[in-house]
Amino acid sequence: MKYYIWTYGCQMNTADSQHLASELERMGHQAAEHEDDADILVVNTCVVRQSAEDKAMGRLHLLRNVKQNDPEKVISVMGCMVGVKDPLRLRKRLPWVDVFLPPSEPAPMVEYLRDRGWEGEAVAAEYTERLKRDAIQDGDLILPAHEAGGLVSAHVPVVYGCSHACTFCIIPFRRGIERSRPVGEIVAHVRSLALQGVKEVTLLGQIVDRYGKDVPDGPDLADLLRVVHDTAEEYDIHRIRFLTSHPNWMTPRLLDTVAELPRVMPVIEVPAQAGSDAVLARMKRGYTNAQYRALIEDIRRRIPDVAVHTDIIVGFCGETEAQFMETYQLLEDLELDKAHLARYSPRPNTVSERKMEDDVPDEEKVRRHQLLEELQKRVLGKRNARWLGETVQVLVEDQHNGKWRGRTPQNKLVFFEDKADWQGQLVGVEIVHTTPYSMQGRLPASPRPQAEFPLDVFAG
Repeated sequence: MKYYIWTYGCQMNTADSQHLASELERMGHQAAEHEDDADILVVNTCVVRQSAEDKAMGRLHLLRNVKQNDPEKVISVMGCMVGVKDPLRLRKRLPWVDVFLPPSEPAPMVEYLRDRGWEGEAVAAEYTERLKRDAIQDGDLILPAHEAGGLVSAHVPVVYGCSHACTFCIIPFRRGIERSRPVGEIVAHVRSLALQGVKEVTLLGQIVDRYGKDVPDGPDLADLLRVVHDTAEEYDIHRIRFLTSHPNWMTPRLLDTVAELPRVMPVIEVPAQAGSDAVLARMKRGYTNAQYRALIEDIRRRIPDVAVHTDIIVGFCGETEAQFMETYQLLEDLELDKAHLARYSPRPNTVSERKMEDDVPDEEKVRRHQLLEELQKRVLGKRNARWLGETVQVLVEDQHNGKWRGRTPQNKLVFFEDKADWQGQLVGVEIVHTTPYSMQGRLPASPRPQAEFPLDVFAG
């Protein structure tokens, strides 16, 4: 049998889809190149924004026709649309769906296929041979076959769920309370990825810097980074990243750990969400404009050449023009390296949806969003221009439109041309042109893989 998975939303969903795919392949199923060839069709959903939910629901309605034409096909929905509770209401809404999978939980699909007798034996020997070839334990989470050996960067969930509950956020309702994965399980995950050619791992959590808070006397994120760093050195993983953080738990100890460990990249993703203290209080974020500014100053002081990313929501309940301008001023003053911008949309069962009025008109949300986009374009153009003429360290991911594509330690996108195969390698690239969103580079006359140099030899 063959499977096909559509993935919408965040990096956590990408990791969940890979987990499900590996479980399906453990059962003897294979990835289909096209959805029409698949016997098992899965939609991995996101509901953080209305637009993401609409896309997933549109796909599921198209699959209703597929099910009517071929009732033997297995249709499944997974992720945040399902949530952690029994999706009775969703079952009534989508009666043509066979299997409902909570976030990060492939077991219902495995059980359904086993009950149906869809557990292949013909490829068991091939699967076992693959485990031997890559020296992977069967219990380890591994990449699906169509990604193994070709994926340079991969995501590793380290904490599931969230216990903070911002008033606008549906994640705690959909993904449940915080659950930190054991260190040994995370290390096994990282090791298995390394054995399949992955050179960069990103540790994931809804609030990743709260890792271990749910475990009495347990390790924190700084401790975990040190253990993963040791594993990266042993198994030749070049880079470690983590996201997304929260200002309240971004400690000096964590920042100093990032600065100290050479394979942990100098990128901190720490959402502000707004620049107005009044809006931040309504969002239940737990910090002020001044505290966020102080944090950014501390990050930049402790970590040389750091890039700081943020998230911003415009048009939150009750946001006045003056309060929006405080957000604008915050971004203008701090000149951050990236701002993920979103227009507020009320999500069912959140505090803001139940108790606050969505009173900023849509056209005003669009206007404010556009103003911040224009500001960020100017800021990023200025910040990226400082790399012009510098030689930066690039981890090459793949080819795009005839050019090699990779990223600097600060996660800046770099393109360069060369006939050699650079995928998965670290290489020094001289930046010859910059734009707000990417940079163009060239290799020296006789380029050498970065593996022949110390990790910190380049300016980037």
